Amino acid sequence: MKKDLALFNKIADRLLKTESEQPVATPIAPEELFNTLDISLKDTPASEAFFEETLEKLVLNTPRTATKLFFNQLFGGRNSKATLGDLLAVLLNNSMYTYKVAGPQVGIEKEILHKVCDIIGYAKDSDGTFAPGGSMSNFMAMVMARDAFNASIKNSGVSQKLTLYTSSESHYSIPKNAAFMGVGRDQVRYVETNEKGQMRPEKLEVAVKKDIANGFHPFFVNSTAGTTVLGAFDEIPPLSVICKAYNLWLHVDGAYCGSVIFSKKYKHLLNGLNQTDSFSFNAHKMLGTPLTCSIIITQHKKYLNDSFSNDAAYLYQTDGDDYNLGKTSIQCGRRNDALKLWTLWKSVGTKGLEKIVDNQFHLANVARNYIQNNPEYSLFSYEESISICFNYKNIPAQTLCTELYEKGKLMVGYGTFNNVQFIRLVTINSGNTETEILNFFQVLEEFVATNPSLHRREIFEQ
Repeated sequence: MKKDLALFNKIADRLLKTESEQPVATPIAPEELFNTLDISLKDTPASEAFFEETLEKLVLNTPRTATKLFFNQLFGGRNSKATLGDLLAVLLNNSMYTYKVAGPQVGIEKEILHKVCDIIGYAKDSDGTFAPGGSMSNFMAMVMARDAFNASIKNSGVSQKLTLYTSSESHYSIPKNAAFMGVGRDQVRYVETNEKGQMRPEKLEVAVKKDIANGFHPFFVNSTAGTTVLGAFDEIPPLSVICKAYNLWLHVDGAYCGSVIFSKKYKHLLNGLNQTDSFSFNAHKMLGTPLTCSIIITQHKKYLNDSFSNDAAYLYQTDGDDYNLGKTSIQCGRRNDALKLWTLWKSVGTKGLEKIVDNQFHLANVARNYIQNNPEYSLFSYEESISICFNYKNIPAQTLCTELYEKGKLMVGYGTFNNVQFIRLVTINSGNTETEILNFFQVLEEFVATNPSLHRREIFEQ
């Protein structure tokens, strides 16, 4: 083990050095992957030297999501204290389903969950768990809502025409989860949004009334805190009024931007959160922990237990259910995703988490100001969002993003809203400063200036 840890340190040092010298790895085309890297598996073992060489090449040719030029996904950067926690979790290799095998790590998870419930104002009967990603957090909320609506479904199956509601800008996991749980993709109602990408409450109520009149059974509303493209926050209070009037479970999918709960300045974006039934957020997004670190909490501990608890005498042999976390988890064997958030939170305090969140909004303002003060840019996003959506010199967003990636200059994605395609810059990397944001635009502009073919494409596509 010590020998392999020494190899790990050696490769890690090489990676960090390479990241600083070449922030974006030159991509290997999929059709060339197996010819470029020897990743084949054989009957005989590789020599130590060849193993080390191959492993290093593999690491150095992998996309670098922690560098100052990675803006492609809704995560990025590398927090050292959180990384430390994740590495220790790997070494400890505890499974989080029972206190017998996880010990004090169970307390780590429970402390985080209870602290989050307290911060957002959930009642004392609240509880939660760590799920394997934001999609599964939403799935767990949908299952609890289904079982709260009709407790017999988990035993007898779905026999009613259930319907659920989400905005047209929500995450793609909602219809996928509807298929998983037997409700069906066709029973998902996509509610129209306003010009900022927020769900329109009056359109939600119209849809609910229509379904009731047609013999359907509405049971769940998914609100979004940070839509995938524009980073919009649905307004919770009017949705809560509708959900209470029609007995609907209200969930807030905060996978992207739910961490605003830690910010005094921006938590107003989730006003009314204490009136919801469940809430989820990904600490591997705004808080910068390693993937994955997804939390779901609910006001109703009863439904968390009713939907996910199942007796297993071979497993639950000591201690009470409150400390056997497998009773409220979607999984059986489960890695310790709580420790990396705990090491981060413990090291910087709640005020430190607040600074991480506030810095991302500050960087978003820096980017917006730059775009607004440069006539060659077009801005499509709004204030109080960390998704900066824009176009440059009318060059098609997909074309520019692809060229930047293929040439190893920048990693940034594109999105679409109201049939307009644009570049989507996310300021979620908590390690970035104003310098990195301004450098982003400089790299983009220099790339365009030295690639006249981009302008020819612009003219052709227009």
